[in-house]
Amino acid sequence: MKLNDIRDNEGARHRKMRIGRGIGSGKGKTGGRGQKGQKARSGVAVKGFEGGQMPLHMRLPKRGFNNPNGKDYAEVNLGMIQKFIDSGKLDATGTVDHDVLKSAGLATGGKDGVRLLGKGELSAKVSFRVAGASKGAIEAVEKAGGSVEVIERGQPEHEKKAARAAANKTARNDKAAN
Repeated sequence: MKLNDIRDNEGARHRKMRIGRGIGSGKGKTGGRGQKGQKARSGVAVKGFEGGQMPLHMRLPKRGFNNPNGKDYAEVNLGMIQKFIDSGKLDATGTVDHDVLKSAGLATGGKDGVRLLGKGELSAKVSFRVAGASKGAIEAVEKAGGSVEVIERGQPEHEKKAARAAANKTARNDKAAN
């Protein structure tokens, strides 16, 4: 066998059908689209359209609740922190916060910070600075000789509204008194 003998197997390369190139091609005139109507045109998007009838996805009941004010925390268990400290991937000296946990590869996601959870054992003395921690996690860290500082989050939305309403009321009262 020589280089000039090398070729694809019979039928391995199939030529692309060139539509709309005359009646003799077998895919000319309407180009395989039938005739007239919306689907014969370009830019058709009728997926899920049921001819004006209420579509199935709108008829079915919706389940669950998506909280628009919900917080997104990276949840980290104490057992995993101890495992990373033992393997040398996490330095326990100094304060352990979101950035330290993220660089170690423990906290993935969590745009609102880290929340400590008490699953597993912690034997190292570590001081944490996190957005939240469970009661069990705080007890376990303090039992090991460490500390947990929970960063203050903003006021809940309903408290903000109540404060705004009270401020507006006093402003109206002051205006009426003058």
